[in-house]
Amino acid sequence: MIKLILPRRRALALAGGTLAAPMIASGIARAQSDWPNRPVKYIVVFPAGGPTDTLSRIVCNELEKLTGQQFVIENKSGSGGVVGADAIAKSAPDGYTLGLYTIAAHAIAPTLYAKLPFDAAKDFTGISILWEVPNMLMTRIDFPANTVPEMIALLKANPGKFSFASSGPGTSPQITGELFKSMAGVNILHVPYRGSAPAHQDILAGQVDMMFDNIPGPLGLMRGGKVKGFAVTSAKRHPSVPEIPTMAEFLPGFDIVSWGGTCGPAGLPPAMVEKLSALLKTALESPALKEAFDKQGAERIWLSPADTAKYRADNEARLAPVIKASGAKVE
Repeated sequence: MIKLILPRRRALALAGGTLAAPMIASGIARAQSDWPNRPVKYIVVFPAGGPTDTLSRIVCNELEKLTGQQFVIENKSGSGGVVGADAIAKSAPDGYTLGLYTIAAHAIAPTLYAKLPFDAAKDFTGISILWEVPNMLMTRIDFPANTVPEMIALLKANPGKFSFASSGPGTSPQITGELFKSMAGVNILHVPYRGSAPAHQDILAGQVDMMFDNIPGPLGLMRGGKVKGFAVTSAKRHPSVPEIPTMAEFLPGFDIVSWGGTCGPAGLPPAMVEKLSALLKTALESPALKEAFDKQGAERIWLSPADTAKYRADNEARLAPVIKASGAKVE
């Protein structure tokens, strides 16, 4: 029989490791159970001042009330949300970096982009969808049409003369604009921006003619008499602006809404995911949040983590043929 003799230091190290393993596991479990015990970074994948940024800040404010910890928003924009989403995907799965789950980066980009730095299905932990909002078509205040039929006639008579802004390539405003071009049979120039806020500024300045955008942005500008509102992109009229028709009233079958939620990187511990999911559900039930969302024209949505993953996948599958038919793509 061969007897294995280890150096004393090595033997002690192995023994220490055996004793330390349960302590490490216990420490990890405790860190998960008392999450969050320090500030949480929340990455918003569009610039400050836009609709998704506003809604994200409303949610983070409620999470701060519920947890007693700061949820510090970091705006990391670019490529229609892809830059920020990539930062979320590559963060440590410890619950201290979360961020915005969006139709743009997680349901549109997989079809629109020839290559992405992440896998939308595998590199994220979807925690919950939080809101749905239709887009609204708005124009500069002096646009020479007042109804959708008048606009379509004007655009057909002047191919390539008018432009539409978007919050970036691959965002729902761009895809909605491409769908409008395809279904209406018109030719308008796409002008992408790094988020809604700078696009709004150029519409107000008359530098671009029109834009489909998440309803919170156009709603405020329209009520202030700064832009014209033409149509919403949901199947039904929106309760906050019942006087504004749906695009489907003129182009049957036109139906696209934007959505946002919360996600983290892949590999978040299940117990932490369930805790955060429950916190988000409680936040959405807050009267203060409901009032703030109503003012923004956003419908509150809560889904379990499993249903959130399915919702994203279903949206990707539904939008893929729309994107391909529009001819929109990013190399």
